[in-house]
Amino acid sequence: MAFGRFVGSWDLKWHGIEQGLEASGELHFGWVLGGRAIQDVWIVPGPGQPGFGVPPHAFHGSTIRFYDRDLAAWRSTWIEPINGRVRKFIGREQDADIVLISMDDEPLLRWRFTNIGPDAFTWLGERSSDEARTWQLEERMYATRRSASS
Repeated sequence: MAFGRFVGSWDLKWHGIEQGLEASGELHFGWVLGGRAIQDVWIVPGPGQPGFGVPPHAFHGSTIRFYDRDLAAWRSTWIEPINGRVRKFIGREQDADIVLISMDDEPLLRWRFTNIGPDAFTWLGERSSDEARTWQLEERMYATRRSASS
């Protein structure tokens, strides 16, 4: 249930650290493939927001995640057509966080779900150009769960 706890819809506040940009967006998690995987859809900026669908800072993408028992980790693939990106990640729970690492392309990426609560979490996007010895924060998102009536 590492990712199952996120099922539902969320409002996002995105911060592009290097660019000094901010945007609002939305996020939707749901069970797919007969309950064997979780798909999430990220839309930043959200509909009606400045920059909606305009590269390079907009991203409208989806991740499919499933738990691989043999690996004892989550396999995760991010697909993001606006900027033409596809990345594979391996994710594991580490203490109270979920940490996903992508080492299949440069730069190496680390995506972290942290400060996880029932109705909020923080997502951090980091990159490494030195074989994962150090990480540089690129973006941060604050997510708050939408109420059932939203």
